[in-house]
Amino acid sequence: MQIIEDPKLLRSEIKKRKQQGAQVSFIPTMGNLHQGHLTLVKEGQQHAEVTVVSIFVNPMQFNNANDLANYPKTLAEDCAQLEQAGVDIVFIPTVDAIYPNGLEAQTFVEVPGISDQLEGELRPGHFRGVSTIVTKLFNLVQPDFACFGKKDFQQLAVIKQMVSDLAMPINIIPVETVREASGLAMSSRNNKLSADEKLLAPKIAEVMTELGKKIQLNVKNCSQLVTEASLTLDNSGFKTDEIHVVDPITLAPLNEGSKQAVILMAAFLGSTRLIDNVVVNLHQ
Repeated sequence: MQIIEDPKLLRSEIKKRKQQGAQVSFIPTMGNLHQGHLTLVKEGQQHAEVTVVSIFVNPMQFNNANDLANYPKTLAEDCAQLEQAGVDIVFIPTVDAIYPNGLEAQTFVEVPGISDQLEGELRPGHFRGVSTIVTKLFNLVQPDFACFGKKDFQQLAVIKQMVSDLAMPINIIPVETVREASGLAMSSRNNKLSADEKLLAPKIAEVMTELGKKIQLNVKNCSQLVTEASLTLDNSGFKTDEIHVVDPITLAPLNEGSKQAVILMAAFLGSTRLIDNVVVNLHQ
């Protein structure tokens, strides 16, 4: 496994591999890796001869300076896991290498509409940061395939739209959410939970699954069902942040033509914000 920090060195290594006829799969991460990330790696390896993983905590997508400063960094453990998983190249650039002129002077990429609603409304500029760094990494890695988890549902939608709009020759591969045995969606944020909170955390997936079943039976009563789900979470020790039920393709409110709904959940457990989602078929 090669560990590369210099973008120019990365470019030349990728060019060499491609000249040898290899295709490239890419998994962008911010490190602090868990089984969910390794599932993305495994998926990427099914599609291409060379697998590249980046580890870069992107300052442009953080609204809160404390969140950025406190983001867990586990580089040695991450690299050990990736080597064991058979990754070919790990790209670990510095902030200066990615943003040599600073964030304020950086050209940015913004996907209109979809970036400003739902999660984007709560975190202004977040998806601009995501789409900018992913574009830059795509330009450096030149992947044929890129794998993204469905857990970050809106992020995946933003990336797919961006790749389509900018005619990038990259096949985006969505990968199912990986869950712990308890049903809790795997996330680096789970490490922040106390032992008691960890026991309570799977409740968010339970409430979401139950809400999905009820919406399938009675989609017209959706707003009341969302209110009830929010109360259930709050009464269980969570603080509901948002529950949206929208069309999974447009992320706009459901309409008569919607064949499916995606439930997007976010709730605080202590100081940790947990997110989850599920897509359900509608019988309307």
